[in-house]
Amino acid sequence: MTEFKNTAHELKLFRLRLLAMSVMVLVCFSLLVARFLWLQVVRHDAYAAQAEENRISVVPIVPNRGLILDRNGVVLARNYSAYTLEITPSKIGVPLDDLIDELGTLVDIQARDRRRFRRLMEESKRFESVPIRTRLSDEEVAKFTAQRYRFPGVEIQARLFRQYPYGKSAAHVIGYIGRISQRDAERISDSDDEANYNGTDYIGKEGVEKSYETQLHGITGYEEVEISAGGRAVRTLSRTPATPGKNLILSIDIELQKVIEEAFGDQKGALVAINPATGDILAYVSQPSYDPNLFVEGIDQQSWDELNTSIDRPLLNRPLSGTYAPGSTYKPFMALAALELGKRRPQDAIRDPGFFVLGNHRFRDDKEGGHGVVDMYRSIAISCDTYYYMLANDLGVNAIHDFMKPFGFGQITGIDLEHEKRGILPSTEWKRNAFRKPEQKRWVGGDTVSLGIGQGYNSFTPLQLAHATATLVNNGVVMKPHLVKIIEDGVTHERTETVPKESYRIPLKQENIDFIKRAMIGVVKEGTGANAFRGATYDSGGKTGTAQVVNIAKNQKYDSRKLSRIYHDNGLYIGFAPAEAPRIAIAAVVENGGWGAGVAAPLVRKAMDYFMLGKRPNEPIKSVAPGEAVTTEADVPAEDSVVTPTPVPAEGN
Repeated sequence: MTEFKNTAHELKLFRLRLLAMSVMVLVCFSLLVARFLWLQVVRHDAYAAQAEENRISVVPIVPNRGLILDRNGVVLARNYSAYTLEITPSKIGVPLDDLIDELGTLVDIQARDRRRFRRLMEESKRFESVPIRTRLSDEEVAKFTAQRYRFPGVEIQARLFRQYPYGKSAAHVIGYIGRISQRDAERISDSDDEANYNGTDYIGKEGVEKSYETQLHGITGYEEVEISAGGRAVRTLSRTPATPGKNLILSIDIELQKVIEEAFGDQKGALVAINPATGDILAYVSQPSYDPNLFVEGIDQQSWDELNTSIDRPLLNRPLSGTYAPGSTYKPFMALAALELGKRRPQDAIRDPGFFVLGNHRFRDDKEGGHGVVDMYRSIAISCDTYYYMLANDLGVNAIHDFMKPFGFGQITGIDLEHEKRGILPSTEWKRNAFRKPEQKRWVGGDTVSLGIGQGYNSFTPLQLAHATATLVNNGVVMKPHLVKIIEDGVTHERTETVPKESYRIPLKQENIDFIKRAMIGVVKEGTGANAFRGATYDSGGKTGTAQVVNIAKNQKYDSRKLSRIYHDNGLYIGFAPAEAPRIAIAAVVENGGWGAGVAAPLVRKAMDYFMLGKRPNEPIKSVAPGEAVTTEADVPAEDSVVTPTPVPAEGN
């Protein structure tokens, strides 16, 4: 049977299919055209910029960090360039330990380098690359460069490094820089200066390196570089140079600093020397010290443990954060308070039996049988405790507090370093706030008596003691103590002084100040400081001090031979020179050194000899036990019952 085709139907079906295909092609073509218009017209500018960014790389130019110099222009912190071998962990394709082992065949990588690298990886997550070796030799650079193709993710970078040429000298002043940690990065990201740290790996960690970070860092520059498809730089298109950081000219004299540090020998303690008229800190010594160069590239664990666990606490900034009882160095200020408040006249005298009785407590003077008749001048020159037991009791704690506060005792001085401690200038209000138990909050008479000889709750920093001494000899004119004297622009060399004028004046009677100065000169000429300053060709004034660090039990006397060295008394001395127009005021504390007259006064003598005469010491000081002291001084409180309180965490106001 023959089947006939329906030609008309098939033709109609073909046309429908052709039309459907045409519509489909038209829709697809329209979509392509629309996409083309979107990319080429609507989004042209955005994609053109992106393409340009792929072709052009913006590279930050890290500014040179500002220099740190002493008052005479001696460089204390400088920069130098060197090569660093750095690993970018995200770009390596082999296990990290295997890569480091392989690198060790070309470059010397020690175990301490590995430990430091691991720690930096944990602390510096912000950075793409972490150094495994710094300061490569030319030979090591050449060896790695020849084999570079074998180590993707490993590069040699030219870096600027910080160096402290004087090592331990003035380390607590200068501080150090270190790689930016995660905490540093978070702090920077929260500041307005985040963009300025693009490309920067280091930041100030301690000392003036930290407190003047903004000035030292400078302003980051930028360079537009055309790069190839392989990521290699082809040419520089534009360049905005970096602005170098500003230079800091310190007030300290590094030679005076070194003389004092050498004079300390193996003793612990602190010394601060200030120009009373300007507030310039001429020397700022904290012993023992540390080498800040250890921290620049990340200190190794062994060195860190040695510093951090040492019983001598070399990382402690003693002038700023160490607090000590001032001992008898407090007596000139107590005497001045008595004169100003009308509680004593210079000629008023007492008969010292060798003790002072308050209630059931007997407060002993150091000299058995007492000093006889003692007026104010003699009380300072020979350091009579009984005189000041009585004076403190007559003044009262709150009057003492109010008078001492303007001198800076127990106050923040505002020095240009961070982490300054306030110390304790006690008052009845302070004690109420410092303790929890009701019976501890009550101020008792014995508390006041101990304050008179610089013991009890008194706790001040060596910086505060030096600042108060400078204010006293500057006739009550208060100059803010500072370490940075001048900030110098790194480009224009324009200089700006940091403390151009006085802070305030304490209203004191000049005749009272002059009397206290004469009495302090008497300490040096005929009193407890005479032995240390015998033969000096210049006139000076001062006051010795000795402060106990352990309580004396009832009916016992202090005997250093029965105590461990860490329980020996602290020796102190404050002084000024020359006597007529002081250009230097000093406060020194020698921890566990013994008598102030036998250890701290000779230390200050060595410092003054260099400052006044340019004379360098022949040998360091030595600790002196009470029995070895040539001249006696009544600086250590001796009581029939313990009145020296246990230290408390709260600080005075």
